[in-house]
Amino acid sequence: MKRFQGVDFFSMDPLYTDEERMIRDAIRDFVSAEVMPIIEQHNREAKFPHSLVPKLAELGTLGASLQGYGCAGLSPVASGLIMTELERGDSGLRSFVSVQGSLCMFPIHAYGSEEQKQKYLPKMAKGELIGCFGLTEADFGSNPGGMITRAKKDGDSYILNGSKYWITNGNISQVAIVWAKVEDGTVRGFLVDAGTKGYKVNEIKNKFSLRASNTSELVFEDCRIPAKNLLPNVSGMKGPLSCLTQARYGIAFGAIGAAMAVYDEALSYSQSRIQFDRPIGRFQLVQNKLVWMVNEITKAQMMVWRLGRLKEEGKMSHVHVSMAKRNSCWMALECCRLARDILGANGITDEYQVMRHMCNLESVITYEGTHDIHMLIIGKEITGLDAVT
Repeated sequence: MKRFQGVDFFSMDPLYTDEERMIRDAIRDFVSAEVMPIIEQHNREAKFPHSLVPKLAELGTLGASLQGYGCAGLSPVASGLIMTELERGDSGLRSFVSVQGSLCMFPIHAYGSEEQKQKYLPKMAKGELIGCFGLTEADFGSNPGGMITRAKKDGDSYILNGSKYWITNGNISQVAIVWAKVEDGTVRGFLVDAGTKGYKVNEIKNKFSLRASNTSELVFEDCRIPAKNLLPNVSGMKGPLSCLTQARYGIAFGAIGAAMAVYDEALSYSQSRIQFDRPIGRFQLVQNKLVWMVNEITKAQMMVWRLGRLKEEGKMSHVHVSMAKRNSCWMALECCRLARDILGANGITDEYQVMRHMCNLESVITYEGTHDIHMLIIGKEITGLDAVT
């Protein structure tokens, strides 16, 4: 098997530590050896590759940047590079790891009681317990504060009613981090264990995108949650939004992996595909597309490297993350479209990976803050003014 060499036009490697390069290369080899041979079949069958979870845990990808409780405690850049390599395989695989670590393990680690941390985190780090994150509702995506899911105190319990939609890992999870409004209208987080009476999960089927990922609806009907399952150390939208910042950080790195995959495929194709008695890579229009792709990939790599160092220094803001997530997703989707054009009609078949990545990225550019929502976040930051319609 030929080892994937990555895309490093500006010699970024010296900017990474030895540990960061070692971790990236380990995940890169895992994706090439164990993900690529099976991912198209899972995409066709719309099945999550559950057999990969133990290996993902063994490699330290689950809650990679968290300290203690069996987590790897890696640097922000190392955890970001993991996401890049996983998404080179498939956005659904990176989504699984992002949800497990950033949206489920992070809030328990940051806001949970010690009892909650001990109960959930070690098993989650080992992949023995899978989580999902319930914030989005069918009618409240970009406006999560409008949620209608409610939790009413009843003795030493809360009664939860409502539903959550577009939930990654829903059908395969053993615990859900669910955000709901309590009686005073404040948003609080609850740990809801699978099998709790009144908690039902419905799989969302017939997707064109993220087919190798499990997506579900969570339904709560008079679901009784022990009060000890309330995340005690956060209230308000700060809780879920801080989780989204962690996940968006991973997406900013991850989408670059999808771009690298389709660029590498298009470059190789252009060197071997013969038209008019010469490789199509000799034509100016094809070279123009390839140059655009490697140029934008390089700029995105530099942006997320700096983002990671800012996070390491405690200087990263959610606005930095918005800019990086927005840029990486847009860039990667454009790379897919250019790569498909280079591959011509062959690009629409799953003999090649470009259409799988393109379809996946239509979700990635939408979830955890759409392209336009991130524009508004950045716009407010640079002008100091709320945009008006």
